Amino acid sequence: MSRKTEMSEECEANTMDSLLEMTFATMDTKDDCGLTDVPQINLERSEENEWISKDQTKKKKKKYKDYQPNYFLSIPITNKEITGGIKILQNAIIRKDKRLAKAMTSDGSFHITLLVMLLHEDEINIGIDALLELKPCIEEILQGRCLTLRFQGVDNFGHQVGFVKLAEGDHMDPLLEIAEAAKRTFQEKGILAGESRIFKPHLTFMKLSQVPWLRKKGVKKIDPKFYEKFISHRFGEETVQRIDLCSMLKKKQSNGYYHCESSIVIGDKNGGEPDDAELVKLSKRLVENAVLKAVQQYLEETQNKNKPGDGSSVKTEEADRNGTDNDNRK
Repeated sequence: MSRKTEMSEECEANTMDSLLEMTFATMDTKDDCGLTDVPQINLERSEENEWISKDQTKKKKKKYKDYQPNYFLSIPITNKEITGGIKILQNAIIRKDKRLAKAMTSDGSFHITLLVMLLHEDEINIGIDALLELKPCIEEILQGRCLTLRFQGVDNFGHQVGFVKLAEGDHMDPLLEIAEAAKRTFQEKGILAGESRIFKPHLTFMKLSQVPWLRKKGVKKIDPKFYEKFISHRFGEETVQRIDLCSMLKKKQSNGYYHCESSIVIGDKNGGEPDDAELVKLSKRLVENAVLKAVQQYLEETQNKNKPGDGSSVKTEEADRNGTDNDNRK
């Protein structure tokens, strides 16, 4: 396989990773085998019913294709106790099968996905506005309390995504409320965000979709035996400090974390005042917004001038010139 083809496949896989995670998060053990709780269909269908079924399938695929998320809301996980424990877990799995090394989530990328969405370039500012509007909603939910997430145990979605589980506890309800508030806030802005599926927070440490060529080498699923020693392992706690609006496709930062368009701070960090990095990022965004608006206004004015009209503007200009010539002759 050429390097170009491999990069293309990896890029396509990254586009769908967060959506696939949220999809698998709604599956039960029946779904792992492709089974669902629906009535049995008569195998002897008529040709007409088969045609209808195929047509419906095409429509579903088209709808799914039309909505390919490229942005997401992220809660970064940075506690070294947690990330260190995950590295030990990853290395243990790699020792079982070295081919899985490429499927591991890289350092600096550990996070919990709150919401996935589709943002075009001209909608990024709208997404940032929605994120800023989300902050007072979160403050109302937390009522001044810290949101501390506890991680314990390991599981998988459809044997395709391996993740560290979020332990049950008092932190779950406010986290679910925040996720629902985020979905509502972004959708009210007209952004295609979220899904009708139930939100199941998780911390991904590996996913086979990152390396689609593994399937050709016979690696089609994650074997639970690879992580059986970590089934009940306590990885640690993370106090949520911020929520980021991240891109799935843009180049990652030097620390391995995703490209971040904007962030909101959770809690009273430095008395609620933004740090220098946040101020620089905000200033840069304001300048970009001003330039973008100026360019858009210029393009609109240019287009309006070039539109074919009734000739009135041309006649007016000719009349002005004639008037000027008459004045000069006097």
